[in-house]
Amino acid sequence: MSPHTVSNYQRDLKHLEKLLASEGLNAWQQLQVHHIRELVAERRRDGLGAASLHRLLSSIRGFYRWLQRHHYADHDPSTGIKAPKREQKLPQVLEIEEVGQLAETPEHSQDPNNPVAIRDRAILELFYSSGLRLSELAQLEKYDYDPGGRNVSIRHGKGNKQRNVPVGRLAANAIQAWLKVREQLAKPDSRALFISKRGGALSPRSIQARLDYWAKQSGVNKPIHPHLLRHSFASHMLQSSGDLRAVQELLGHADISTTQIYTHLDYQHLAKVYDSAHPRARKAKS
Repeated sequence: MSPHTVSNYQRDLKHLEKLLASEGLNAWQQLQVHHIRELVAERRRDGLGAASLHRLLSSIRGFYRWLQRHHYADHDPSTGIKAPKREQKLPQVLEIEEVGQLAETPEHSQDPNNPVAIRDRAILELFYSSGLRLSELAQLEKYDYDPGGRNVSIRHGKGNKQRNVPVGRLAANAIQAWLKVREQLAKPDSRALFISKRGGALSPRSIQARLDYWAKQSGVNKPIHPHLLRHSFASHMLQSSGDLRAVQELLGHADISTTQIYTHLDYQHLAKVYDSAHPRARKAKS
């Protein structure tokens, strides 16, 4: 599992541990269905969303499978408990013009020759070009990028699987420009592709902060975050190609059902085109 997933599961099981103590129990075997219902209800009152409640139950079930396998419990107290139905929210995406406006902002900044601006342009272009997760981009090493084959090797995705992702022409140009000045910031032993001012690997939090900075400079009136660029990449690829399987491979999704949300975005896009173009759909002019 990714570190983020492991952290969430640990947090869920801490709540289960607190429940055990609050009920005055001293063995996992003693927890019953009504205890778990009580925990789910309490977490819901605390404002936990449906998706997080689903994960809470998944954490408990996984834990109890382990307990039963090692003979610490003979039942799963979460059996039969259902979390609230999850609301299917479609991810927001940028328009193609907005992506260009954002990605080109460092080049049009007051100091476009600054290594930091050149680095940030490469980050923005690579996020959109290849649909990377924040954790994947942050953990890239210099030699994960192949300029000859124009692809990047991702080794740190969910499940720690490896995949090679193509890098588009504009992103490749931006990365090459960054590699020419990378040594101005990098410590001699630094292997990271993207380097901070201190010479080490740029942290995920710093990458998010840089995106936020350039978003404000660009004038794109939307909250910009790495996953928005990933969503935009997936949606635009699907609109252009119609190939759901290819988009699944590029995103590194294990299950195609995860990728299918972008078909809904594609339909939304078609609906907008229809509403603006069809004679019987357009609003009458005042």
